[in-house]
Amino acid sequence: MNSRSCRRGECGAVSLARRWSRAVTEGVERAPSRAMLHAVGFTRADFRRSQVGVASTWSQVTPCNMHIDRLAREAARGVDAAGGKAVIFNTITISDGISMGTGGMRYSLVSREVIADSIETVAGCSQFDGLVAIGGCDKNMPGCLIAIARLDRPAVFVYGGTILPGRHAGRDVDIVSVFEAVGRRARGDLGDRELARIEACAIPGPGSCGGMYTANTMASAIEAMGMSLTNSGAQTAVSAAKRRDCREAGAAVLNLLRRGIRPRDILTRAAFLNAIAVVTALGGSTNAVLHLIAMADAAGVRLTLDDFTAVGARTPVLADLKPSGAFLMTDLVRIGGTAPLMRTLVEEGLMDGSCLTVTGRTLRENLRGVRPYPARQRIVRPLSDPIKPTGHLVILRGNLAPGGAVAKISGKEGTRFAGRAIVFESEETALAAILDGRVRKGHVIVIRHEGPRGGPGMREMLAPTSAVMGRGLGRDVALVTDGRFSGGSHGFVVGHVTPEASRGGPLAVVRAGDPVSIDAERRTLSLDLPAAEIRRRLARWRPPPPRVARGVLAKYAATVRTASEGAVTDRPGD
Repeated sequence: MNSRSCRRGECGAVSLARRWSRAVTEGVERAPSRAMLHAVGFTRADFRRSQVGVASTWSQVTPCNMHIDRLAREAARGVDAAGGKAVIFNTITISDGISMGTGGMRYSLVSREVIADSIETVAGCSQFDGLVAIGGCDKNMPGCLIAIARLDRPAVFVYGGTILPGRHAGRDVDIVSVFEAVGRRARGDLGDRELARIEACAIPGPGSCGGMYTANTMASAIEAMGMSLTNSGAQTAVSAAKRRDCREAGAAVLNLLRRGIRPRDILTRAAFLNAIAVVTALGGSTNAVLHLIAMADAAGVRLTLDDFTAVGARTPVLADLKPSGAFLMTDLVRIGGTAPLMRTLVEEGLMDGSCLTVTGRTLRENLRGVRPYPARQRIVRPLSDPIKPTGHLVILRGNLAPGGAVAKISGKEGTRFAGRAIVFESEETALAAILDGRVRKGHVIVIRHEGPRGGPGMREMLAPTSAVMGRGLGRDVALVTDGRFSGGSHGFVVGHVTPEASRGGPLAVVRAGDPVSIDAERRTLSLDLPAAEIRRRLARWRPPPPRVARGVLAKYAATVRTASEGAVTDRPGD
């Protein structure tokens, strides 16, 4: 019998049911531990049950997570009803939407690592046998999955759900509508009163940002990997379906414990390729590249930029979802969520249906009873009529990004751009130039020293990209950065440039007026200067002093690896 079978308890191996918790509940010498647990609500009978930690990312910091305390209690009920003992604990969350465009955004990607470390710390110290992790905002989800992969104890991830849209002037609006309204105001198309009206109604309640932005992208990817229950990634935050999803997730962990199925049995290379296929078909966020590579690293799976190219070459973009499309996530929920799409991709050989999932069944088995999308819906196209025949996440290389860069090319902005660089050393200075009209048609906006180390923290450039769109320059300028983009960004944008400027990458020596070209068909990002000139500039380059010397940002900068490696921190940086 093979080692995987032994891991699942089929060859007399130690049962997973209380494999870890017995260390704090069994034996005379553990009486002090039991005394502490009595104080938090345990009965003597609970000591004979599997202990399941429920990792809640609840906070009043952001609407994405403001309801997750209620969802955590539902998950705990599911655990207890299935015969386990649930223990709810919290980890942090931050708000990208609030901090976007400020220095506070430097903590955003850092929070992914803090979340992963804190869940690992609590679960490891408390000796939980299993986990339910519930995430809402963007970094919660990969943070939860990184911790789950490291711990490798039976676990299910639950997405907190998408927000309902706001309404303004008879149209659905969301957070990206507000960012773009700021650009429209700078252009003179919108007054202060109208901007205030959009601002006041765009976020009507709990849930993650409503387009196929990073939160919905990652929720869909995690479901495709088999780590969430069917359609967990496509439910509204405030719904009976989401509450039921939480209860069923709690019960599912007990099933995994009984069957000896652990996360690394599910998080295989094939599972990650399935996630890339779904992200591609949905037209998802560029952040998926960063996060999937980081999650794979935690699971011991090799995933590289080239895998996104390979999957994108055979997978079309089918979903007409914002930011580059017309519809919101709630529209996709209304017609059946992601499950009908995944069933189609499995049936057409674009996903591997044999992959194991948290139900204990294969992906194909989970999808067997899923109905197709309704006739005449316009949200998800058939394979015979795709929005784009190949993937929108384009990996670029060239003398400006020898280690790779990531572009989001929907096709609406074209596939090539050539222009003259206008260079900024920070996001704030670039945004000011866009809003006051210094950025003009034909410019390639270069924003550098915003990478994982140089930022530090690799800020998202939603404010500049939205300002570009709001000023009507979406087809007329490009933007290149060693930072990253919000899932709400669209236009001719290239991020994750590696090596970043602060590591001495060629982006560091670009000057105002230099010719820069982007070719999505040839997959190149080029500084169109003689190689000898680029070498001379690099020889004279000196690294800038660190922006911070102490604290979490300094620790992050000292340990973080490149964007092309997922910006992970639990292995030494170079």
